[in-house]
Parts: sequence; C-alpha cells; structure tokens
Amino acid sequence: MTWSMDSIATEVLACEAERREREPFTDEWEDMTLWEGYAVQDEALRRRLARGEHLTGVKLGLTSKAKQERMNLTRPLLGWLTDAMILPVGTPVSASRFIHPRVEPEIVFVMGRDLVGPGISAATAMAAVEWVVAGVEIIDSRFANFRFRAPDVVSDNSSSAAYVTGGIALRPDQIDLGGEAVSVEIGGQIVDSATGAAILGHPGEALALAANQLAERGLRIHAGQIVLTGGMTDAYPVPAGAQLAFHFAHLGSIHIMGGE
Repeated sequence: MTWSMDSIATEVLACEAERREREPFTDEWEDMTLWEGYAVQDEALRRRLARGEHLTGVKLGLTSKAKQERMNLTRPLLGWLTDAMILPVGTPVSASRFIHPRVEPEIVFVMGRDLVGPGISAATAMAAVEWVVAGVEIIDSRFANFRFRAPDVVSDNSSSAAYVTGGIALRPDQIDLGGEAVSVEIGGQIVDSATGAAILGHPGEALALAANQLAERGLRIHAGQIVLTGGMTDAYPVPAGAQLAFHFAHLGSIHIMGGE
C-alpha cells in the first residue's frame, strides 16, 4: 500500500477503535518525516473533534535523555489529549479498551492562562500555571511490541490512550516540583521511584518546551487545558487483576487496577 498522511490518520484511528496492532508505517514509507507524523496527528485530532470529542490538553513523551537517545531524538515528542481519554478514578485498565497498556506517573499542570511560544522560558511557563496535580498516563502504542520510529509514534499521537489525575491540587509556589518524589507500587512491592527532576531537570522546562514546539506549528496551550509533562519513571504493563499505586510525596496517591 502507498501511504499518505490522510490514509495513516484513518488507519491509526481504526487501530485504536478495533484494539488492533500493526507494523510501523516507516517499514513501507521509509522517508516519512517527523513533521509528516505531526501532520497525521493533527488530522486525527481534527477527526476526533468532528466526532464530538473535546480537546483537554497536551502531553509530552520521551522527556528522559535515555529514551530520546534510544529513538535518535534530541527533544521530547508531543501528543493531544481529549475528554475521551479521561479514565475516571477507580475504572480498571481493561483489555476491552486497550491493546497492551502501560502506565507511568506524571506531574500535571492546569493552565491559568494561555501560553504562546516561541521564546518561552521555564519561569515564564510556570507563571501561566494555576494548579499542579498528580497524574498517571496510560500509554498504548498501536504498533506491535512497541516497535516504531519517531514519525510512527508521533502519527500515533505519541502513544496516548488515557489518563487519570489526582484529587489534590497545589499552587506552583506550594511545591518543590523538581524534588517532588513518586514511588511505583505493583502488587504491594515498590518497584521504582523518581522525582520531578527526571522531567528535563524540572517539569517547567517540559512545559516551556511544549509551548515552543507548538508555536512551530502555529499552535498554543490554552487557559484551562492540562499538560502531562512526561513520565517520571519507566512505564509498566498492567496485567489483568494487577493492583498498581503511584504515591506522590505531596500530591497524593493514584491507584490503578488491571481489568479483565
């Protein structure tokens, strides 16, 4: 098949709806670029909105240097969030909705005003934040074995699937974001931990980067939207019946259960 940005957007949305994995598009379209991937992502968002979803914000992916190096990238990737991706607290992460879900803890910003790049610094970005909350992102690549190149994953909305936010909200000046710690508990055992410094040294750097990257496409972060600033730890699979918990030092805990 000869792929186009339009046909890839159709296929990505179909794979998501059918819980169907596939091989990367770049296996066939070898010279597909990152910017063509973003064009696919934006077209898929247009279709999501046309079918009644509402844009809720932006997510960052690959905010760790190690992950970027594995993907041969020099900066994180972006994806869109809509209200259809909200997973209410207590709702199982079920195989009836996802292909091979993984979860990771995030620091989440709720924006108090618009943030428009370019030239945004971390300090300027943080001044636009109204609230800070804990979050867990459920990522679910539509590619088999999470095998993809950068244009593939961008076209797949940077593996976005769902997200949960916690119930404790703090003002940015009430919390040391670089030092905010999280521990990951699976089946009663702590398996990982990190601090906000894992996100580009400080989550505010990720927020600034998102605003500046969106400006390259003539886009902005709007007041009232949320920004998932990137995984603080590795992402962990969610087996059926598994109990996972993410304990933040000051932002509370989020519990995730694997469904059947």
